[in-house]
Amino acid sequence: FAMIPARIGSQRLKKKNLALINNKPLIEYVIDSSKKTKIFDKIYINSDDQIFKKIALKNNVSFYLRNKKIGSSKIKSDDVVYDFLKNNKCDIIVWVNPIAPLQEPKEIKKVIYYFIKNKLNSLITTNQLKNHSIYKQKPLNFKINERFAKTQDLEPLEIMVYSIMMWNANTFIKSYKKNKKAILHGKIGFYPVSKFSGIIVKDKLDLEIVSTILKTSKINKKIRYFK
Repeated sequence: FAMIPARIGSQRLKKKNLALINNKPLIEYVIDSSKKTKIFDKIYINSDDQIFKKIALKNNVSFYLRNKKIGSSKIKSDDVVYDFLKNNKCDIIVWVNPIAPLQEPKEIKKVIYYFIKNKLNSLITTNQLKNHSIYKQKPLNFKINERFAKTQDLEPLEIMVYSIMMWNANTFIKSYKKNKKAILHGKIGFYPVSKFSGIIVKDKLDLEIVSTILKTSKINKKIRYFK
């Protein structure tokens, strides 16, 4: 199943899932991409608010109304997934991030095929960055006392972008019941996606960036942004 989580309350950008770009709610871009993969048995919007049921009906996808308690900003992703799986039986659950609207169907399918081929229990998408990187004033992928390396020669850092997260439903439930956590459990995989997929709308600036890309793409269909 594809599960598109859509909490009505968001702290940094209010009701961001409903933000309009080209007169279309942000979440509908992800619904469209998920439908175009033609790989899911079911596509669900998982929300704590009935307003998303209207969007689900409009787009001919399923709707799951979670308890308001599961819509709190203090609730962890583990709790959201476990609550969904208790009430919706499937073999594999794919969290398709509604605030990552630049994901292409082909890329979503590649992530899923990678998960299945490698018999993973959990997976999170990443962006690979070839930059000289430091953490707490210490170098991560270069040495200060050596000649400054070309960026193309550096070991890439992988930054989690969460455009897609996915799990084996059965092992997720077992891990959650045992440890109260399961986002990263069992055999873990990380899949590097495009920079466009890695743009996650968390604040107003992110929304402006995504809006500019989508509007420009609509104006000039010959431009191939999402290769």
